[in-house]
Amino acid sequence: MHHHSGSAHPSGVGASAGPATWTFFDGDWHEGNVPIAGPMTHALWCGSSVFDGGRVFDGVAPDLLAHCERVNRSAEALNLAPTMQPDEIAALSLEGAKKFAPDQALYVRPMYFAESGGFMSVPPDPASTRFVLTLFHVDMPPPDRGMRVGVSSFRRPTLETMPTNAKAGCLYPNNGRAVLEVQKRGFDNALVLDMLGNVAELATANVFMARGGTVFTPAANGTFLAGITRARIMELLRASGAEVIEMALTVDDFHAADEIFMTGNYAKVVPITHFEGRDLQPGPFASKAREAYMAFAHDGSHRL
Repeated sequence: MHHHSGSAHPSGVGASAGPATWTFFDGDWHEGNVPIAGPMTHALWCGSSVFDGGRVFDGVAPDLLAHCERVNRSAEALNLAPTMQPDEIAALSLEGAKKFAPDQALYVRPMYFAESGGFMSVPPDPASTRFVLTLFHVDMPPPDRGMRVGVSSFRRPTLETMPTNAKAGCLYPNNGRAVLEVQKRGFDNALVLDMLGNVAELATANVFMARGGTVFTPAANGTFLAGITRARIMELLRASGAEVIEMALTVDDFHAADEIFMTGNYAKVVPITHFEGRDLQPGPFASKAREAYMAFAHDGSHRL
């Protein structure tokens, strides 16, 4: 199955392709999948890692600073101590992007992880926090490639049970379970509910629907990462005159939708062309959202 992810690292797609990957670690740039952890590294056995994802494509890096700011917030939410300023991370990202051909679309992934643990090795030792920045080549999915979506039986946790206020690596095995579960039923991606049974997101991106000329998206309620691209698309759609409502949405709402689409850093805007047995046409709001996003991205203020 193709990975079209908004929030996750597309494992296997350019991730270990040697020269297609550059990593900044401990003050230097390294080519390829450079080793950064050992058998006693806390993040490897206790999951103390956070990351973020930006994009460089067509010579632009839209909202890059926002992703760099969020990785620091994620670090603090996981009790790690950020060692870099957001503008430093952004500058390093642009420096790394110059190591690639200008026409290569890149995924930009700053990450923090703990090297050692505290009490009985369970919490991370914030003083041991390490920073690593990886850029790798992965193409932007074509805008006309839709996605087939099914509902997963796995749920998004709440803040009481997982650090849902961080883009933390430890959240992703659950998303992975949801994807694999629906792929066994012939879908590409999973619609995931929160513990109350409201729709939260797709396993790899935020989700929108439209009905009767109004756009809806699940209200940010702390169970999922309300994404940077999600916020940007909401702003752009509203600026175009569309009504965009954040509210609690059910699976029934999605069955009744005129159109469904997803937003995320990885692919920006992708239409959902099939939902639980029902074929859907790519809709006008998805195409308007994508056109508005690309105009925003190329407006000159995001040039490398």
